[in-house]
Amino acid sequence: MTGRWSRRMRSAMWSVCSLALSLPCSGWFSAPPAAAQAAVTSAEADWRQDLDAWRARREKEIDAPEGILTLAGLVWLKPGANSLGAAPDNAIQLHAQVPAHLGLLIVSGNTVQLMATVDGFSPDLLVDGKPAQEGPLATGPKPSIVAFRGLSLAVLDRGGRFVLRIKDADSPARAAFHGLNWFAPDPNLSIQASWTPFTPSQTLAIPTVLGTTINLPSPGIAAFTLGDRKFTLQPVLENSASKTLFFILSDLTLKTSTYIGGRVLYAPFPDHGLDKPGNLILDFNRIENPPCAYTTFATCPLPPEHNRLPIAIEAGEKRYTP
Repeated sequence: MTGRWSRRMRSAMWSVCSLALSLPCSGWFSAPPAAAQAAVTSAEADWRQDLDAWRARREKEIDAPEGILTLAGLVWLKPGANSLGAAPDNAIQLHAQVPAHLGLLIVSGNTVQLMATVDGFSPDLLVDGKPAQEGPLATGPKPSIVAFRGLSLAVLDRGGRFVLRIKDADSPARAAFHGLNWFAPDPNLSIQASWTPFTPSQTLAIPTVLGTTINLPSPGIAAFTLGDRKFTLQPVLENSASKTLFFILSDLTLKTSTYIGGRVLYAPFPDHGLDKPGNLILDFNRIENPPCAYTTFATCPLPPEHNRLPIAIEAGEKRYTP
């Protein structure tokens, strides 16, 4: 048995031995004393409680008013003016609950500006929670959110091109949501991995479903053992403010029970930081689907070749079925 669970089990049993109970500390893997069994059971209960809470948060996130199920469109913007609204003469036609002419997105070079039509902005049109005003929109990791009631729009920079992401809180996909599918929890798949930093940090080319490539910083590599086989996974940092490692991976379950485009795993930083050798926990019970598993309107990364594991990891989130 490997991983965090086995380490917790050892720790629990050895702690019992150290309490002056005159219990033998050798051969801990044989029938454990009752006190050690209670400690192990408590550790398992804590781990399961944490996992259940995470799964509940994950389902709430998917079903949120701004969650992935609200994605209703993804439209590439052309240079110049891109008109928005319910009327059919708009370049981008939105649903009938918005004004006939909501506004204009002006693409010029590497900037996008929101401009009003001759009728001005609707008082219900907001930009980042405030009444809309003409001006440039943020298109980076934290894009400006243009909102009209249950509709929200964001312009995203995708390799020097701009795409408009449209979300609708009343989307049919969200209305039909009935929960996520999970593998049974397996504490043996919460694994301690060793961490080897890159000096200096490398850049990893990540393919996407759009056929493009994004380059993200990769600070090191994680090595772990499953059964009697050794594997490595190379994570990236999503941005300069990241507090977790981001693993984009796939395994053989994609042929039968998980999303065919792979899955992702967020993991805490190693115990000695990113720039020093150390250890970290890879809890595969927390592998999740990327946004593309829920909608055709998402832009998702694909696993780089050396993160495509030649084994089946039956843990975490299964394929989503609406």
